[in-house]
Amino acid sequence: MAHYPLNHPLRPLYRFLAFLAAVYVTLFGAIGLGVTAGEPFFHRGADWVLGLRTNPATAWISLLVGLVLLAAVVVGRNLYHQVALVLGWGIPAWAMVVMAVIQTDANVFNFSMVNVVVLTVVGLIVLTAGLYAKTGSSDDARHEAEAAHLPR
Repeated sequence: MAHYPLNHPLRPLYRFLAFLAAVYVTLFGAIGLGVTAGEPFFHRGADWVLGLRTNPATAWISLLVGLVLLAAVVVGRNLYHQVALVLGWGIPAWAMVVMAVIQTDANVFNFSMVNVVVLTVVGLIVLTAGLYAKTGSSDDARHEAEAAHLPR
């Protein structure tokens, strides 16, 4: 069973970093929708937003993922912990899948290598934030700390 620290002292810092990542992804999606308005959904043009290539499909997915992460960060508690872990693993995994098809006709999301690098970094920031986001009562934290120091 995985061990996630309860009430980590740097939890607010990690939450702020996840918030910044969520804002970036949300802004990328929202601005991307404006820039690519009227184009075909899987358009493979030369539209760039915030340093990343985009099309309407990428913009919609980014906007939805960003809003989910933003909502989880704002709500906080263990919902944020769970959402950050799922998206923290999912976003870099998605980046690796896209990297495998980047030079083929299967690149329907109009990604470039810059998109892959940025998605990987954003995903790792979100994952790190999720690893230290678990919260619990002070009694739970004390019991966990005691259990962690017991010889096995």
